[in-house]
Amino acid sequence: MTPSDQTRLDSQLQHLHLHHIKSHYQLAATKAAEQECSHVDYLAQLIEGQTTLRENRSIERRIRNARFPVLKTLEEFQWSWPKKINRSQIQNLFRLAFIATQTNVVLIGNVGLGKTHLSIALGHAACLNGHTVLFTTAIDIINTLAAAQSAGGLKLNSHATSNPPSSSSMSSVIFPSISSAPIFCSKLSASAMSVPPW
Repeated sequence: MTPSDQTRLDSQLQHLHLHHIKSHYQLAATKAAEQECSHVDYLAQLIEGQTTLRENRSIERRIRNARFPVLKTLEEFQWSWPKKINRSQIQNLFRLAFIATQTNVVLIGNVGLGKTHLSIALGHAACLNGHTVLFTTAIDIINTLAAAQSAGGLKLNSHATSNPPSSSSMSSVIFPSISSAPIFCSKLSASAMSVPPW
C-alpha cells in the first residue's frame, strides 16, 4: 500500500466514523500476517472491535443522557437494611420484563430505605440493556408537557386520560420522589406494578 493509498483509506474510515478500524487495521494486519490468519478472520477481528467500541459509546451516551444524580447499582445495595425487603421481587425487576409489557414500577416506603438507590440502579440496568432512560422529577415532566402543549406540540383531550402521552424515543422515565415513592415509568403507560412497602 502506497502512502497515498493509506491516506485515502484513513480518510474514508474517518468519514465513515470507523475509528477503531482506522486506529487498529495496520497492527491487526501485521499480526494477521504473522499468525497466517485468513482475510475473513482479519476483517472479523476489526469488525468485532468496532462493534464493541460503538456499543460501549452507546451505553455511555444513554447513561449520560439519563441524568442520574449519581450512579448506583444493584450490587451496591445493602440488603441488610431494610430487613423486610422482598429481595427476590426486587431482583426480578432487574430482568426488565416490565419495560416490554409497558408496566410501571412504584417503590413505596419510608425515607432512607434505598428506594432512590434502587430506582437509579434499575435505570442504569435499563441503559446497559439498550433502553433510553430519563431520571427526572414529576414537576419537570409536568412543566415540559405544559410547555409543549402551549407551543402546540402536544395534543391532549378528554379521551387521552387512559393513554397518557409518551415519547417514541423514550423507553423509561424515573420520577425519583412523589410522596416518597419513586416511580419507574415504562413508556409512561397507565398501568402500574407496586412493590409492597418495606
